[in-house]
Amino acid sequence: MKIQVFDTTLRDGAQGFGISFTEQDKIKIIRSLDSLGVDYVEIGNFALSEDLRLFERASAMELEHARLVGFGATRYPNTRVEDNEALVRAASCPLEAITIFGKAHLGHVRDILRTTPEENLRMIHDTVSYLVSKGKEVFFDAEHFFNGYADDAPYAMTVLKTALQAGASAIVLCDTNGDMLPDIIGMVTERVRAEFKEAHIGIHTHNDLGMAVACTLSGVLGGADSVQVTVSGIGERCGNANLSTVVPLLQLKMGYQLLPEGKLSHLTSVARYINEVANRAFDEREPFVGGSAFTHKAGMHVDAVHKDPASFEHIDPSLVGNERNILVTSLSGRSAIHAKMLEFSPTLSKDSPLVQKAVDTVKSLEAEGYRFEDAEGSLSLRLREAAFGESVNRFFALQNFRVLILESQKEREPICSATVKISVGGAEEITAAEGEGPVNALDLALRKALIRFYPSIASIRLCDYTVRVLDSGSNTASKVLVRVSTTDGTAVWRTVGVSPDIIDASWQALSDSMVYFLEKEHH
Repeated sequence: MKIQVFDTTLRDGAQGFGISFTEQDKIKIIRSLDSLGVDYVEIGNFALSEDLRLFERASAMELEHARLVGFGATRYPNTRVEDNEALVRAASCPLEAITIFGKAHLGHVRDILRTTPEENLRMIHDTVSYLVSKGKEVFFDAEHFFNGYADDAPYAMTVLKTALQAGASAIVLCDTNGDMLPDIIGMVTERVRAEFKEAHIGIHTHNDLGMAVACTLSGVLGGADSVQVTVSGIGERCGNANLSTVVPLLQLKMGYQLLPEGKLSHLTSVARYINEVANRAFDEREPFVGGSAFTHKAGMHVDAVHKDPASFEHIDPSLVGNERNILVTSLSGRSAIHAKMLEFSPTLSKDSPLVQKAVDTVKSLEAEGYRFEDAEGSLSLRLREAAFGESVNRFFALQNFRVLILESQKEREPICSATVKISVGGAEEITAAEGEGPVNALDLALRKALIRFYPSIASIRLCDYTVRVLDSGSNTASKVLVRVSTTDGTAVWRTVGVSPDIIDASWQALSDSMVYFLEKEHH
């Protein structure tokens, strides 16, 4: 059975706290969702002038899968549709599909709209039929439907019937408050399906109880054939149902068809990319697509996964474009380190002396203060060095670097600059840069030096930087551990450095991040 994927990241998701998209961001997200094979992308509101500009620009895009949808409300009480400026714009806009929301809760009709039940039905009918007459595909969002059904089920059902009779192509059951439990969602959706056997029924849930995904699945089991979702579940209050969880659950666990063949393997990269465009820290604990979703630390678990992945992994990570991650510490044991080394040396025997050499390397470095549990980039490089020694391609050699912090005039920030000299295959490059602090200056100078030889370096950026004091008893002479996170827009990797000198520790972490990226790109 085919379930339509209706994404509302750019409309409902944009209402979430701390979420803001530029017009260019929205264009990028539309293209990304289309590449995933999403059926519908709701992109904005007819009441907002900035969204009208987007409608014109987006409608000219050549999309492979997605149909673009605008959003608006029914006409006002006791007015004509033709006198509603937003609805007139909706009727004449280049988008082929429109979502119209209307009240399905009798109490809200009386107390919020301050009109009669009969007028509310006329508002819905007039608005939907007007847009259908203009050639639009209309989705009707029955706002607060489940609360309205609990309050007055016959009236809530009449609202749906009115929208369908007016020509709506789909009715969407909205848990607008997010306060319904999954069994209620399933039971009520089943009753709607029994009443409207041929209708397209959508399910739109919010996460106020932490159950948006479960409620969406219950809606599908009850008969809904369209799911409204947002990337990473962003949205108002506690958010919406998470596309990256709902889609693989329905497709892999429940046997429904959602995305075109082969598209599900793009899920992780699309989720990460859209979070990056939104300038939002990606939640590594997200099911299916998070960095922790298939991460193993305990030695017994690692050994078991190496022998039989299904022992601790509910799916093959590659099905959703993710990958297995083995966390390694000095306590991990030989099995974990061997499993990690198999990523770049698939034929390496567990009994190889190189594995013991790698174990000894990790223990030695952790004794110095390094922590590799959340630094897969640096760990991978250290294990390669232990396994292959000088055969590891470091891509560049540092000749020297200098960081200067110059005092400026009173009440002005100090000026920070860095100079870096590197060599690549006998060719030398010296660059300098000023930055917002010494580490930023060093980062910029290193990038400028490398871009001459490796232009792809321009695609990556630092997305997190933390410093931890390792032995506070030594006061200002303490060693520090610097951890940086770097991204290319689709993947994130972490590297570390340790030194009593925070600049030196930062250099280790920064240079590791560059080398790890180049290793991945070249191998």
